[in-house]
Amino acid sequence: MGDPAGIGPEICLRLLQDEEITRICTPVIFGSAVVLEQAAAQCRLVKPGKVVSGLGEADGPCVLDIDAIGPGDFVTGTVNSATGRAGYTYVEDAINAALSGQISAVTTAPLNKEALHAAGFPFPGHTEIFAAKTHALRACMLQYSSEVRAVFVTTHVSHAEVPALLTKAAILDTIELGAQAMRRLRSAEPRIVVLGLNPHAGENGLFGKEEQTVIIPAIEAARKLGLNVEGPVPPDTAFLPAKRRETELFVCMYHDQGHIPLKALCFDEAVNTTLGLPIVRTSVDHGTALDIAGLGQANPSSLFEAVKLAVRFL
Repeated sequence: MGDPAGIGPEICLRLLQDEEITRICTPVIFGSAVVLEQAAAQCRLVKPGKVVSGLGEADGPCVLDIDAIGPGDFVTGTVNSATGRAGYTYVEDAINAALSGQISAVTTAPLNKEALHAAGFPFPGHTEIFAAKTHALRACMLQYSSEVRAVFVTTHVSHAEVPALLTKAAILDTIELGAQAMRRLRSAEPRIVVLGLNPHAGENGLFGKEEQTVIIPAIEAARKLGLNVEGPVPPDTAFLPAKRRETELFVCMYHDQGHIPLKALCFDEAVNTTLGLPIVRTSVDHGTALDIAGLGQANPSSLFEAVKLAVRFL
């Protein structure tokens, strides 16, 4: 359900009422029924039709009621350690249910990173929680949309930390995980473009050495594995229309390198996925939007697309 103070409850309520979603899967909202009922009243939406206390009762679209927070514990649209703790509890319970085979996949509504940290959870976001809780040996973020598909070697770290985190092994792992996902989703060997870190992809070392020291060695290793990889390509020209049309997957060195073009081109349909896990996990590609929480204005499109992508992975 995501953070109770954000738009997660609203978009989850809309999900339960969507006929296309309920035709392709049985959505079960891991969240607090009282919070969803409060959101329904605030946003003038239909209350959950069925609330269950165990997954054995989930024979149709429903809410699995997790008593992690009450309406008096938070204010909609406000950062609160209680909502961070509740949001983390929903995620943890869903991961455990997926690992035990009780559910087929997990799709997440947004958490608030400030609330998570206030509750004592040091994770930068969902991706890191899922990697830790599933004991994934390697994992990376995939952002998926019709216009751009991008995987990321680093994600929620400062730009100052990025160069030290770029290693041949980390870049090669990201290329491999992305290639596996594209084969699974698009049933073909993907054409992959690896971006440089520096302006002009370093200009042969003039503007930085990372291309020569780690990026090019990773590309060469990927080619030895039989992957169709091009690069390093200068980031400022990589996303031009002609290049996008001929590229199945972009490998980005840091968060904003891929998120900016993807969100500029197709914000409402973009889906965040964690690759390398033993379970299927997809997510919305937006935040908690505290400024519009409880107003009935949230667009549920990204959540719907995330559920559809999870079904495609399955």
